Amino acid sequence: MFARAPYVDLVVGPGQLHQVPRLLDEIAAGSGPRLEVSLARQDGTRGQIEESFVSYDPTRDPEMRPTPFQAFVRIMFGCDKFCTYCIVPQVRGPEQSRSPLAIEAEVRQLVDEGCREVTLLGQTVNSYRYREGERTTRLADLLARLHAIEGLARIKFVTNFPKDMTSDLLDAVRDLPKCSKYLHVPAQSGSNRQLERMKRLYTVEFFREMLAEIRDKVPQAAVTSDFIVGFSGETDEDFAATVELVRESRFKNSFIFKYSPRPGTKGYELYPDDVPEEVKRRRNNELLAVQNAISEADNQPFVGQTVVVLVEGPCKSARKRDDEGPGLQLTGRTWCDRIVVFAGQPRQIGQFLPLVIYEANAFTLFGEVITHHVGPEVYSLA
Repeated sequence: MFARAPYVDLVVGPGQLHQVPRLLDEIAAGSGPRLEVSLARQDGTRGQIEESFVSYDPTRDPEMRPTPFQAFVRIMFGCDKFCTYCIVPQVRGPEQSRSPLAIEAEVRQLVDEGCREVTLLGQTVNSYRYREGERTTRLADLLARLHAIEGLARIKFVTNFPKDMTSDLLDAVRDLPKCSKYLHVPAQSGSNRQLERMKRLYTVEFFREMLAEIRDKVPQAAVTSDFIVGFSGETDEDFAATVELVRESRFKNSFIFKYSPRPGTKGYELYPDDVPEEVKRRRNNELLAVQNAISEADNQPFVGQTVVVLVEGPCKSARKRDDEGPGLQLTGRTWCDRIVVFAGQPRQIGQFLPLVIYEANAFTLFGEVITHHVGPEVYSLA
């Protein structure tokens, strides 16, 4: 590599990005050889490549978290799936899972700093596997381990790969009270022909069976998904199959993207970007409209129900009812990851609160804090 690029002094993997200032100082001082910390050569082995991704997240300042009581914890790095539209395996390297000991230590530190909710991250987070000797720790095992941490109140994890949505993982989500009943499982298309071109490694029939198992084992779970419209070669029939999958699956919501080819991916090399932009835009809007109608219909049954939310902070875009008074508009999420907006007080931020829902639309539930009025009879000793 360096013979071809003699002007390059250092190449590091994403796992060493936090070391760049030190490495540059060493090079400037003449004490750092050009090959000391380098990305593996193009002809290198998997082991050499993995070495360039050895380090994970550096110790993070609490101010970098979404809120003082929420944190993201990366449990694995890279991806081995090689979907034809995705650049992640090329830029992030092969899948590597962190030691459960290191993850537990990080979560314990976060809890000691006041964190109450953690979200475990991975490109395909349910592919997590850490092998040590003859023992293999999978995501279900890791969830059980973190569940035992005193002071931790809620655990989430994203993003899941359909082929790795195992029965033991669903059992853990069902049986562990601290696990959020929320699963994000990208489908990407409802057409087997398109899934094969995308190299998604499963069929629509498999996805339906997986979703049926989720509904059976964790019926209260909210499931969300991702879809790409306008991928190379997508016909009207392919798109209609995707619309049908969304209609029958009734996802809480879906993230819908227009296909855009990325240099360096197999899709860029193998397939032309042959779906006109106006067709992509029309399909994007149509699928989004179908999903929004489902989201609004499925949110309506929450009206009149009591839900518990973790209050995240002020809501920037909420609108108020005329009779709500001067309270601050706050937002939080339920155990199935639905957004709730309500009038509250700053002291409630970071708490779990019961709310009664009075209104719902496709994107948001609107609630009121449940208050308990204390009467004189409470203090009666008779």
